[in-house]
Amino acid sequence: MPTTLTLFQLNDVHGYLNLHQEAFFGPTGLEYRRCGGYARIATRLRELRAQHPNHLLFDGGDTFHGTRPVVATEGGILPPILNELGIAAMTAHWEFAHGPARLRELVSQLNYPLLAANIYHEDSGELAYAPTLLLETAGLRVGIIGLACPIVDKTMPAHFSTGLRFTNGVAELPGHVQRLRNEERADVIILLSHCGFPQDVALLEDCPGIDVCLSSHTHNRLYKPFEAGGALVIQSGSHGSFLGQLTLTVEAGRVVSHTHELHEISESIAPDAALQTRIDAALEPFAALNETVGTTDTGLHRLTSVECPADDFLLASLQALVPADLYFSNGWRYGAPIAPGPVLLNDLYDLVPMDPEIQTAELTGAELHEMLEKNLEGTYSQNPLHQMGGYVKRTLGLKAYFKAENPKGSRLQAVFVQGKALDPARTYSAAFITSQGVPPKFGRNRQKTGQHIVAAMRTYLAQHRPLVVQPHDTFIVV
Repeated sequence: MPTTLTLFQLNDVHGYLNLHQEAFFGPTGLEYRRCGGYARIATRLRELRAQHPNHLLFDGGDTFHGTRPVVATEGGILPPILNELGIAAMTAHWEFAHGPARLRELVSQLNYPLLAANIYHEDSGELAYAPTLLLETAGLRVGIIGLACPIVDKTMPAHFSTGLRFTNGVAELPGHVQRLRNEERADVIILLSHCGFPQDVALLEDCPGIDVCLSSHTHNRLYKPFEAGGALVIQSGSHGSFLGQLTLTVEAGRVVSHTHELHEISESIAPDAALQTRIDAALEPFAALNETVGTTDTGLHRLTSVECPADDFLLASLQALVPADLYFSNGWRYGAPIAPGPVLLNDLYDLVPMDPEIQTAELTGAELHEMLEKNLEGTYSQNPLHQMGGYVKRTLGLKAYFKAENPKGSRLQAVFVQGKALDPARTYSAAFITSQGVPPKFGRNRQKTGQHIVAAMRTYLAQHRPLVVQPHDTFIVV
């Protein structure tokens, strides 16, 4: 007898509790409209659950970080809200920004588990979190395997992974699939992953037996499932602007058909009144974030991997404050766009919610070349499992021509700093934010400036009314 099971997916919400701007690709460029917010998500879930009584909701992670209220409370603002949604399980990435101990506290406040088959305690070698979960619904046994983002101990600030070791899941995945299928008699096996879409496809092609992959991390808006290794792969955008729905028809322990829809959480959806009241109360201490601090004629977004106007603005603000040869920030994907019009203080914090201190360092041309090649490999590696997440490093003061398709270490074709060819022996000054801007292995004489990036952006906005951002064309794909 066929049975239907509907899976709902949230991923990469990045702390966006409320309605916010979202950008969409249009025939003449980006178009902006307001989306998201947990109260609207709750309304849409209630409607869809009524239509699909056999259902499970999963959160792919990047939930406890990304907006100022979430970062300021180290995630504490979220558990009472999330617990109202009926989530079955989650996995993690930026959740570790507050440190492993704090994440343990947050997870203890949730009414659902965090799953991660690829995180180990360094001292004991034991798993830090449960690797799998078995649920029964509608007469089906559903096995879920969690994989957290594997880059936490590789490219993120060191305190994220204190005492922990992360793997890419290659070694762990087959054993859990076999156990769930053969010993736990699972009818459906789900991979709940924050490894990234290319990485998940690579994992699935080498590990048959998984029915569904709920993919996260790379902010893909998949309007139809991708098939890899016999599994259906979905990913549902970011910032809570979308809710993914995958309905399976299962017969004799096999998925025989499916339907899928990517639901936009549009402004027209009426928010759940009780949950909106809870959210509004939680955000009351942050009312000052609604101050208008400027205006922009340029839409500020991070939707493009090589360069984007949001970080062109951020780096120009940095340049106006600190003298240096070069300026760096990380190629973050998170941060809801800022549409043309008024700019709120909250918008600036959305770009860098932790408001890091600006630092300076000195590095040689040879180090600069190595750092850029390493970043390009992490973005475009021909082996998806070697991709380290994020986009091309955001920079100002240089021009680099590169071939994205080339092998590791051979992508840069020509590099110029301040209009002159890169000199491997010369020392250059750099200003940057966070260790992801200039990793600790590069440079020397690292100094803190006492200045913070949100104040720098606010000052720049006050001096440029309205803000107009022209592309810097720092990285040119050839």
